[in-house]
Amino acid sequence: MPDLIEFKCPHCGGKLEFDASTQKMKCPYCDSELDVEALQKNEEQLNQSAQDDNMVWEETAGGQWAEGETDGMKVYTCKSCGGEIVADETTGASSCPYCGNPVVMTANFSGALKPDYVIPFKVTKEQAKDALKQHYEGKKFLPKIFKSENHLDEIKGVYVPFWLFDAVADASVSYDMETSRAWSDSSFNYTETSHYAGFRQGTVEFNNVPVDGSSKMPDDMMESIEPFDFSEAVPFKTAYLSGFLADKYDVDDVESLERANSRIKNSTVDVFRSTIEGFGKINVRDSSVSLSDSKAKYALYPVWLLTTTFENKQHLFAVNGQTGKIVGDLPIDKKLVRKYKWIYGLAIGAASYAALLILGYLGGLL
Repeated sequence: MPDLIEFKCPHCGGKLEFDASTQKMKCPYCDSELDVEALQKNEEQLNQSAQDDNMVWEETAGGQWAEGETDGMKVYTCKSCGGEIVADETTGASSCPYCGNPVVMTANFSGALKPDYVIPFKVTKEQAKDALKQHYEGKKFLPKIFKSENHLDEIKGVYVPFWLFDAVADASVSYDMETSRAWSDSSFNYTETSHYAGFRQGTVEFNNVPVDGSSKMPDDMMESIEPFDFSEAVPFKTAYLSGFLADKYDVDDVESLERANSRIKNSTVDVFRSTIEGFGKINVRDSSVSLSDSKAKYALYPVWLLTTTFENKQHLFAVNGQTGKIVGDLPIDKKLVRKYKWIYGLAIGAASYAALLILGYLGGLL
């Protein structure tokens, strides 16, 4: 006996049945009707797009240090969080830019890939401090004492390790889409919803998709201070480290692929989504991405890290050392929040009481 072919409703998942009277496939659950030819074409597209992602990379990131190139570079290890910070030998006793605890020199620098590129610092220490002050402006619930410059514990310029991924994404994405219109008559309100299936297929080229290679640096913080302008990157030279720290990567390029693949896939789906217009609701049903011409580079990006302590809690801020963009969590003055809630509650109560008086007055007139 031949196998029965079943088609599912793209809107509710119910089993479609052929309606002889309309010559269309009809869903007995949501009453959707679909043209047979269009449904068949949609199923073929779904089968095509349902293939597993094929996101494979070439291992080409980083190079080897030349003889004598790392002379004068030392590794400082934080005994608290385990962070390894690279600096030149003129750097004295320091503290960890991540947790604030003292770091001590333990060994000469060795054992890591040489960066391919570096973006030199453009933002000065004073400009980074000014960026923090401007970040405070307009923050109504920020404690006043927190705004004092004396409350800034430390500021350090750190070259953060980044893996940069290039690839061409060949992708196909299917969408569920809806339009609706509403109208009324003397008896009822009506809403008509129409369902559609959408499909996009094509290629998107990606260059220098960044993923930070430090487990101590929050990914969301590093993504929030993007973008960095790679056109200003230069071939790496140890001279750029003079006066700054450099974090040694502890997440290699292979471990960073999952994050890179996620960013590439989400961006591809968003690009395709932006080409669809005229629908009130658009949801991704399925997507497939394959990569070609994929490769990775290793670079150091400039970041100012500013740490402050308030009520025994440390707050970390990051400033893009190229553009000056700043991100970080600010504390909230809880007493001030309660005060505003109390005032807001009084205002709402007064407004409600006034409205009741007006309604009572009008009722008396009527």
